[in-house]
Amino acid sequence: MSGKSVKATEEQVGFYRENGFVQMDHVLSQEELEELRGYMDEVMNTEGGKAVQTDQQGGAYSKVLNQKVNTWRDHGGMGKFILRNRFAELGKQLTGFSGVRLFHDHALLKMPGDSKPTPWHQDRPYWPMVDNGKPLQAFSIWIALDDVDENNGCMMFVPKSQKIKNLKGVDLVSPEDIFGQEGASNADRNTAVIVRMKAGSCTFHDGMTFHYAHANNTPKPRRALAIIFFEDGVKFSGGNHLVTDGSGLVAGDNLAGPLFPRLA
Repeated sequence: MSGKSVKATEEQVGFYRENGFVQMDHVLSQEELEELRGYMDEVMNTEGGKAVQTDQQGGAYSKVLNQKVNTWRDHGGMGKFILRNRFAELGKQLTGFSGVRLFHDHALLKMPGDSKPTPWHQDRPYWPMVDNGKPLQAFSIWIALDDVDENNGCMMFVPKSQKIKNLKGVDLVSPEDIFGQEGASNADRNTAVIVRMKAGSCTFHDGMTFHYAHANNTPKPRRALAIIFFEDGVKFSGGNHLVTDGSGLVAGDNLAGPLFPRLA
């Protein structure tokens, strides 16, 4: 992947560690952006393979997110972006992890028409990772392939909510209000930060940070690529997940090996 590497500033590192998210602009050049858009269009319009389409077109979940998981396993162009260490290295700088491994990627489209918001949730409850007692363990990069704002599905984050643990995963189709869960009283939705971005920019957020995405009320899909990373040494909990199901892993094994490569 061509283009200059991006280094996190001390201010960005401090903001991420305090608030559980940070915005970083222009992580992709215009050339890279056009290249990745083309690869995503190809992978989203190809059937079969190792990547997983999580819902059929028109399904209830697809109205929240039309997504395909683990596109790097089907498309070399997607893999060129996902497996290079630029994004993992940035995440390593932000988190201070000694090593960073890939969990999986998501190609994410908010479709036009009967679009639904992505409700407030944490990511970490969905991931089958043993809690090692550390407050920070896994994180995501969310790369905007289109300019994003409240009209087409930009993200919102609740600062400092990454410190809240032991909540349940939220059903993204028929969700309960995460702020009503026992233990969530310290999270204040009124502090939420709206993150508008130009295409080629990104956010990083911790797996515990409360986040939300607006519905897409425009006539075009809103395209984004999310990549999930975790700290090297994290163990498998034994829980179900489409990325680990059938992998042969048993509870207590390190999440490692060729499907979870160390990238930084």
